[in-house]
Parts: sequence; C-alpha cells; structure tokens
Amino acid sequence: MGNNIKNALIAAFMAGVIIAPVFGLQIARVGMQTHLEPDWNIILVGMAIVFVFQLVLRPFFARLFAKKAVKRALPVLSDSARRGLIFLLVSIAIIFPFFTGRAQVDIATLVLIYIMLGLGLNIVVGFAGLLDLGFVGFYAVGAYTYALLFHWAGWGFWQALPLAGAMAALFGFVLGFPVLRLRGDYLAIVTLGFGEIIRLLLINLYGLTGGPDGISGIPKPTVFGFPMARRAPEGQTTFHDLVGWEFATQDVIVFLYLMALALALLALFVSNRVIRMPIGRAWEALREDEIACRSLGLNPTRVKLSAFTMGAMFAGLGGAFFAARQGLVNPESFTFMESALILAIVVLGGMGSQVGVILAAIVLTVVPEIAREFAEYRMLIFGLVMVLMMMWRPQGLLPVKRPHVELKV
Repeated sequence: MGNNIKNALIAAFMAGVIIAPVFGLQIARVGMQTHLEPDWNIILVGMAIVFVFQLVLRPFFARLFAKKAVKRALPVLSDSARRGLIFLLVSIAIIFPFFTGRAQVDIATLVLIYIMLGLGLNIVVGFAGLLDLGFVGFYAVGAYTYALLFHWAGWGFWQALPLAGAMAALFGFVLGFPVLRLRGDYLAIVTLGFGEIIRLLLINLYGLTGGPDGISGIPKPTVFGFPMARRAPEGQTTFHDLVGWEFATQDVIVFLYLMALALALLALFVSNRVIRMPIGRAWEALREDEIACRSLGLNPTRVKLSAFTMGAMFAGLGGAFFAARQGLVNPESFTFMESALILAIVVLGGMGSQVGVILAAIVLTVVPEIAREFAEYRMLIFGLVMVLMMMWRPQGLLPVKRPHVELKV
C-alpha cells in the first residue's frame, strides 16, 4: 500500500508539472501590463484526479484485466461465404451515396482517402515492420505532382494520376537508401525528418509551389473527358449536357465518392494480392527477423526498398485525389499530425490487418465528426483512446491471424 501511495504522489506531481504551463497559467492584462496568473484550481483538481486514478482505479483495472477471460472465437467463414460478404459490403458502399445527404457522402469520401493511406502505410509498418513517421511526405508529393502539372503544363487529373503515384514511389525508393542500415527508433527519426523536409521545401520554394499559399484552382476529375461542372470551357461539353441531366452539386460529390471508393478498392486488391506473393512473404520475414531473412538468401536491401516504394505509391495516388477533391493544396495540409493519424489507424486496426485498418479509419474519421462539440478536446480524447488501447488490446481491434503450427508434446 505504501508503494502505491508513493507512485500516486509521484504521478500527481508530474501531472501538476504538465498541467501548470498548459492549462494552469492564464494571461491577465492590467492597464498596459500583461502577466501570467496561475489558476491553482485547475492544477490541484488535475493532480487530485491523477492521484485517485493511480491509487484506486489503476490497481482495480489491473486486477480486472489480469483475470483470465473466456475466449470466444469468431465462426470460420468458407471461401464462398467470405466472397459473398465482400460482395455485399462493396454493394452497400456503392449504393450508399444515393440514399444519404451531402455531408455524409463528404465524410465517407474522407474515410476512403484515409483507408487508402492506411493500406499504403500498412505495407511499410504492418507487413515489413519498418516504422515510418514521415508518410505524409509521400502524400504531399502526390498532391503537389498533380497541382504542379496542372499549374505549369495544364495536365488533367487522369493524365497526372499515374505520374503522381510514380513520383511518390520514386521518392519512397530514394528514401529507402539512407535507411537501409537503420531500424527501430533511428529509422523513425530519419523518416520523420524526411516528412518535415518535404513540408519545408514546399513552403520555401515559393516560385514553384506558391509557398504557404499553395496552389488553387485545381480542377475536378472529368468523366471520360467531359467535365462534371456547371459550365464547360469553351469548345467542350459538360457531362450533364451530354446525358441530358440537370446540374446538381450532389452529383459531383457522389462522383468523387465513387472515385475514392474505386481507388481504395484498388489499394485493397493490390495489397491483398501482393502479400500472398513471394515479395509479401519476404516482407513478413524481414519484419520477424532481419538476420534470419538474410540467412534465407533474401536481400534485405531490395525487400526494404520494395516496401517503401509500394507504400509510397498508394500515398501518391491518395494525394493526387486529395488535391482534385479540395481544389487547393498548401503545406499546412501535410503536417506531422497527418502522419501520426495514419500511423494510429494502422496501429489501432492491427498491424498487418487490412480489415482492421479499414475499421480504424472509419472510427478515427467518423467519431470526431459526430462529436464536434468536443473539438477542443479532440487530441486529448484521441491520446486517451490510444493509451487505453495499448493497455487493453495492444494487438489492435482486428489483429491479423497468421498461419502457425502447434506441436503437441
């Protein structure tokens, strides 16, 4: 008991040190003088909450989770049932925008973008076991590739989309070389630096990228060359005039949603097929033990480069679509918080689990939109949820089931 009280006092003191500069200091202005006044009520209440939690609630939860829980396995689906379930879910996703409002479709489009990014990072972190904190850099490369090709060369979305993926893949390939001999925390620091370098270059190359203002006026994708807009450029016909429809903004929103769905399904299909191929098995071997991977005759250099390249390609495709959807790109859209959010999607869903990534992307994107009244405490709640997940289910929401063999002794 004495040890618990000691730990609770230390935790309360540390909480006071953290709370004081963030919440406990209020700016007060008296005449022409400005000074800081401590709000002791907030500081003491915060310390009391941490003290009670550390002394009472934490031992209770430790005893609760220490009890052996009854394991209930999900029923094993046959191949035909699994294919039928996938077909049903895709069908629901296709018809979803035709029965909901504009706001719901817009949120669903954002979810699909994060699903695509999560599946790309899942290749690097989940399959290959390489911690990447600068994934947003590839996302920015894809977005700015389309924006720059439109701004300087007049390219359309469909022309720039393959090049955006290829350019991001090239950056992933180039980044792979400096990190070939790194692992763990050192690898994370280098990739974090890469993401920040990309953002700072976008800010400082004002003549090329527009600096902090970014590039605006980026056009939406066309439908077989026909712009989906109220008015078409001179000499062209809008898609609505071609089919005889009245123009509605909802049609553009639905079209962008269906495009995002197609790109997300492409990322899911490719990553699902690749993981079953020899290169996918090589990624898993590298993740489990690099020395054993080398002893099997595999080249870790090529394995790492392939993981960075393919993961970056999906980020580039997502970035190009993001630029087309927003119509504007600027460096503030590609901060470290985006990398942290994408990594949280992979960790929360379960590293290596594609279904888990999809579920986590839905949770982390939809829930903040629903609870807008708690927007000020979004990051606080987000951090608390991640801490609880690490305590309660560190393997993720839907961990991947790996094939294994058990020998009965």
